[in-house]
Order: sequence, then C-alpha cells, then structure tokens
Amino acid sequence: MLESSIYEGQLFHRRLTPAPHEFTYPIYLAYLDIDQLPQLFAKFRVASYNRFNWASFADRDHFGDSGLSIRKRLEKDAAAHGLKLPAGKIFLMTQLRYLGYVFNPISFFYCYGREGRLEMVLAEVNNTFGETHNYWLHEACRIPAGVGFRYRTGKEFHVSPFLPMELGYEFNFTDPAETTTVHIGVSEGGQPKFDASMTLTRKVWNEPNLVSNLIRFPLTTLMVVWRIHWQAAKLLWKGVPVFDHPARRRA
Repeated sequence: MLESSIYEGQLFHRRLTPAPHEFTYPIYLAYLDIDQLPQLFAKFRVASYNRFNWASFADRDHFGDSGLSIRKRLEKDAAAHGLKLPAGKIFLMTQLRYLGYVFNPISFFYCYGREGRLEMVLAEVNNTFGETHNYWLHEACRIPAGVGFRYRTGKEFHVSPFLPMELGYEFNFTDPAETTTVHIGVSEGGQPKFDASMTLTRKVWNEPNLVSNLIRFPLTTLMVVWRIHWQAAKLLWKGVPVFDHPARRRA
C-alpha cells in the first residue's frame, strides 16, 4: 500500500470470438486516498477538487449520494451487499475530469484493513447509457492465485452491446506498488471470450507529473468515448453480433 500516486502505462483489449479483435492504448490514472482528496489538490494550480480546472476530481462523478463522503457511500453500499467495509485506508484508481468532462468505464476502490492488507476491491462500472453498477470483490468470491488477488463473479450489468449477459468475469489484481496490473477475463460456458488488462508504473503524485500527462493526453476522457465508438464501428464491420440492453428485451 503506497501513498496517492499517478499510474502510467498501457491498456490492452482482446476479443477472441466470434471475430478476433484487439487494440492497445496508452493510459494514465490517478490513485487517490479517498480521505485526503481536498488536501491532494490544495496546492495544485492546474487541478482542483470539486471545481472546474484543466483537471479536477468531482465527488458527483462516483456512485451514490454526492452529499455523503465517498467512504460513507462505500460503507452504505457494502452493507447493502451484506459486507462490512474494512477500516483501513481506501484508494481510488480512476480518471479525473478534464475541462469539466469525464467518462470512466471502470474505476477501482482498493480497500485495506487496519494492518495494511488489501481485503477487498470494488469495481465501479459505467456504461455509455448513463448507468452504473458496483461489483464487490471480496473473500467469498476469491479464488487461489499464485501472485496477487483473483476473484470470480458473474456478469450482472450490460456494458458492451457486443457481449451477452450470460458471461463470467475473472478479476486479477496485484497490490498497487511501484508497478501494478489489472486483468479482467470474460468467459462464456467456461471458454475465454474477451480480456482486458492494464500494466502500470507508479509516478509520484505531484503537479509536474500531472502536467506532463495533461500535455501528452489533453483530451483523454473525450478520447475514451471516441475510442469506444471507433472500436464498436470496427466490430460492426467484422460482423460481430449485437445484443440488446436487457431492459429493452423485457419491454
């Protein structure tokens, strides 16, 4: 468990069936102590907490009642899932707002116990329909892993129109340190169908490192949305079938 940081690296997506398709993009993410958010931005000129700037963090960009602290929201949502939130530090790995705009396909809350052990992870997933869903990854869904933390759960939320609901997820994490990885495998009937991974290297949380990434990726969250639609167009061109939103199927 480290201090708040910036993580830089690569995002990789690979589809195995029914048509092979893959891509890689550079990425950087903020890794933030949720109990120190005002202090983390207090001395920055190009980034702010809950107000407009080149980069910013806004409480309302994450699930739940924005009138509550993020820790309180996590406690409330964990309890709704029959879980007790660990009492130690919690770090959020996410993208910031850029010139007032953000879209985060997925953010991760790393939840530590008082002794500094990673006890659970919350994956907060957003889709392009404006919906959000939380996957709590904890001891009951953990499976043996040689290195890091490995969790298995079923799919409960419609994200890509190119993937059906009847799928299984496997999340693999390493405890964030000088380097870290996140890998998500998607399977259908036990057969691999899709995977995504991030391989990241830690940088110190300071304004020069943030400015460096802002210059390299000035429209990063807009590019996320553009890339989602660009890759979707390629999948349509390859003839990959489209699955309706479950709500539309029930209508």
